[in-house]
Amino acid sequence: MTSDFPLYLIPLLPLIGAAINLLFGKRLSKDTNHYIAITAVGGAAVIAIHACVSGLWPLWKAGGPGTPSLTWQGWEWLHGAAGGGMGETAVSLKAALVLDPLSAVMVLVITLIGFLIHLYSAGYMAEDKRYATYFGYLNLFTGAMLILVLGDSLPVMFVGWEGVGLCSYLLIGFWFDVDKNANAGRKAFVVNRIGDFAFLLGIFLTFYFTKSLSFSGVRDGVGEITGSRIWGAPAQFWICLLFFIGACGKSAQIPLYVWLPDAMAGPTPVSALIHAATMVTAGVYMIARLSFLYVTAPTVMAIVAGVGAATALFAAIIGFAQNDLKKVLAYSTVSQLGLMFVGVGTGNFTGGVFHLMTHAFFKAGLFLGAGSVMHALHHAKDPGDIREMGGLRRKLPITHITFLIYCIAIAGIPPLAGFFSKDGILAGAFAFTAPGVPRFYGHLIWAVSSLASLGTAVYMFRLYFLTFTGKFRGDHHVETHLHESPAEMTIPLIVLGLGAMAVGFVGIPAFLRSHHEPLFVRWLSSGDAPVQALALHMSSSREWLLMAVATGAGVIGIIVAAALWLGGPRPAVVSLGNGLGPVKKLVASKFYIDELYDLVLVRPFRWLCMAVYQIVDRFIIETLLLGLVTTLVDFSGRALRLLQNGHVQRYMVVTTMALAAILWFGMRPSDEFTVQPVMGAQNTISLHANAHDYGTPNAPQRKYKWKCATDDPWKAGGPDKTCEYPNPGKYEVQLEVHDDLWGTSNKSSKLIRVGGD
Repeated sequence: MTSDFPLYLIPLLPLIGAAINLLFGKRLSKDTNHYIAITAVGGAAVIAIHACVSGLWPLWKAGGPGTPSLTWQGWEWLHGAAGGGMGETAVSLKAALVLDPLSAVMVLVITLIGFLIHLYSAGYMAEDKRYATYFGYLNLFTGAMLILVLGDSLPVMFVGWEGVGLCSYLLIGFWFDVDKNANAGRKAFVVNRIGDFAFLLGIFLTFYFTKSLSFSGVRDGVGEITGSRIWGAPAQFWICLLFFIGACGKSAQIPLYVWLPDAMAGPTPVSALIHAATMVTAGVYMIARLSFLYVTAPTVMAIVAGVGAATALFAAIIGFAQNDLKKVLAYSTVSQLGLMFVGVGTGNFTGGVFHLMTHAFFKAGLFLGAGSVMHALHHAKDPGDIREMGGLRRKLPITHITFLIYCIAIAGIPPLAGFFSKDGILAGAFAFTAPGVPRFYGHLIWAVSSLASLGTAVYMFRLYFLTFTGKFRGDHHVETHLHESPAEMTIPLIVLGLGAMAVGFVGIPAFLRSHHEPLFVRWLSSGDAPVQALALHMSSSREWLLMAVATGAGVIGIIVAAALWLGGPRPAVVSLGNGLGPVKKLVASKFYIDELYDLVLVRPFRWLCMAVYQIVDRFIIETLLLGLVTTLVDFSGRALRLLQNGHVQRYMVVTTMALAAILWFGMRPSDEFTVQPVMGAQNTISLHANAHDYGTPNAPQRKYKWKCATDDPWKAGGPDKTCEYPNPGKYEVQLEVHDDLWGTSNKSSKLIRVGGD
């Protein structure tokens, strides 16, 4: 481990770029805007590469105990005490950053692909009026995502976690002047808050048991968690489940996936960066980072894998019936994220992270390719409708060939990147075993995931064939204006295409090479990093068989898609669609999940808010409270206006009356007196009259009368009086004070106890 490496520069540069463009961007030229943004992300990428090559890689090669890492200690952020009494423990948390093999993968993905998307955006957003604001938001998102993956503790991670949530809201609703876009941004923000609340609860419970928030401290305190129970279940079950709910919100898993398809309302580069390459993978990264905790909760891991497999298949089915170019890719993203959760849920943490990395290349490329197609069709009424496309391979040759590469990669065809990462996840699912989990469960997860992979190949090549093959089915005027995108848009497509072809080779399975483990697995499994893939423990023959099945599913999917949509929709497809009318409508309507949520959750909550508004705000506050206050103010104003009429005589009368009242009430003699027992005299008390008014108790105009008991007569005297009683008991003492000067008098009485204890 190397301390005090300036890792802060990696997120700081994009944050500085965001500050410049958001604060001063309108005063700068468009070229300056994107130069600042691109340079900031490019600089972060250069520093990240330097840190990995010159710092982290030598540490990893040298081996040794612990995880090879570079750290920046930052500053003391949180300081306090945990526990109470004799068990109180001092807690200090630094805003520290760490670059280890796991965070290095994420940092390189974010900065390199982020750089390409920033470059692409310069061409795609060239005519947008809020050009500087767009690049400011994009830089801000990149900086927040880098904080998320570099954070050395749960609170620092959560700062980045919330930062990308905010930027997602800003970028999805970037064109907020259209209601659909504004609603999509709000939907993403609200749905993510549900997951974030669960994430916070997980942090609180973790701190309660471990008295630490840093990842190393939590790892050391795992024993405290596993030895405790909450509501009859192991504590790690609830903590891991809460963290997973947080991951479901950020990474769009059932039931919190509904925001991601609507998020396509934002600019296409935003979809590529936030909703394909980086932000939506934050949940997968978080579970991999906490893998040491998840391996102690096999039941939660089974839940993670089950939800991931269900999401993968469910989203793939919906993708079949979508006709919007970006919506198909959106459901493809949800499906691929499900496969990543299958990986981490079956203990194949390296496989899940590996698919995260490969997916970033081909899915970012798919979105940017979709943006290039829509850029060429910007004259069309609906540039994203694949039913109005076709034959674009001749007009958009670079976009076409790169898009084909991405489709082959996501279908899992060797030797492209998606083949290696998907094969690892499926093999790991087949080999999954855990205490308390039925043996067939892993096989079930494998079967569902394999069906999802087959569906991916079908609907992705449906998208490809309907977009690029056959004849153009749109308007003739639109066809005459078709053209390839500018270089700043096609160069990123080419680079991402090369990455989709090459990056998978770092994860070649062990049985295909001489090493015991793939390079990527060895990279992530060094020291106490995420655990190894379970698939490595299978025989080579079984791995060959599973690889053949995975590849066969992709090939079959492509063949089916070609038979149905090559050259355009076949008449048989149209007839089949008409015959499956209700089913087709159900799938095309996304199984009415959004409508169900609206009926069960949104409308009741909206009605509740309206009821609270009408009862509390309108009736109680506005009508009762404010109405009463305004009525009193109005009445008081009218009354005072009668007095404040400018007549000096009335002012003098009122002043005189007020002065007389002050004198009358102020000069009344005090009727208070104190009671003290007389020392040495049994059943005897001493009374003394107090004076809080004008004069003293001995003033000549004062006259005092006392009653030592109720049945005694009034006796005149001075301010002091002694009363003797025959027996102990309770007696009522009374005092009357008369002031001859003012003609006022007061009476008072006290019940006193004489004698006794």
